[in-house]
Amino acid sequence: MKRIALFPGSFDPFTKGHEDIVIRGLKLFDEIIVAIGYNSSKSRRYFEVELMVKKISETFEKYPNIKVLTFSELTAEFAKKHEANYLLRGLRNTTDFEYENSISQVNRHLNPELESVFLITSPQFAAISSSIIREVHRYDGDVSAFLPYRL
Repeated sequence: MKRIALFPGSFDPFTKGHEDIVIRGLKLFDEIIVAIGYNSSKSRRYFEVELMVKKISETFEKYPNIKVLTFSELTAEFAKKHEANYLLRGLRNTTDFEYENSISQVNRHLNPELESVFLITSPQFAAISSSIIREVHRYDGDVSAFLPYRL
């Protein structure tokens, strides 16, 4: 059976830290689906979803086993539809762990076949967060060091 992992997130924007988790995840999984979700708790995106799909797809254009899709449903249901039995998640710190642990428990309840796999963020990317990048970009700061593509 193919090991398919779903890497879900809002990716607003997709960072070098996200890229690192996906590349490292390829050592564990046959295929990874980068799934850009429309988070109901976020009223608006800073970067358009279409732009992120394009930029993430370009980032991984040399990897036929990485797909980029969008979704607006429960992650557990989306994983089922795409035969993904794993959720790939990155952890920067203990705060991330607490948040991701709760989500993992609910996803497992909704889809008992879904196993969450957590990778600790590589040290050089631990300080990068999408919210900080958005703030720097909003005030015309240079965010190129944090992104695997050019805006």
